[in-house]
Amino acid sequence: MNESTNLRVEDVMSTNIRSIEGLATVLEAIDMMRQYGINSLAVMRRDGDDEAGLLLLRDIAVKVVAQNRSSERVNVYEVMTKPAFTLPPKMMVRNAVRLMTEHSVARALVVDNDRNPIGIVTLRDLVLGEDPED
Repeated sequence: MNESTNLRVEDVMSTNIRSIEGLATVLEAIDMMRQYGINSLAVMRRDGDDEAGLLLLRDIAVKVVAQNRSSERVNVYEVMTKPAFTLPPKMMVRNAVRLMTEHSVARALVVDNDRNPIGIVTLRDLVLGEDPED
């Protein structure tokens, strides 16, 4: 990461995020992850008072596969992380890295002022300062 730049989270986040309902099955989530070649899904808020969730491939591995649970019978809301770790798009990258590492988080949703997901960012994106759309 070039320390002399003033990169913000919005400069390196991926805006191509996929989302799923909490009531969907883990099997549906796995199918979506396969289809799009991704490792995480935003879990939509039920209403304006709710918070977004995040379903990681790791959640599925630890909470479904390793416990020999049926992905057809487990709902996303049962294994997702909620509330998801979130960042504002205007946060400076150096501060986002500090915050994420302090909380041992490798991936965060980027949310607008209404707390709606508008992107996703990883520590890799933040540290390398890459444009995810390239």
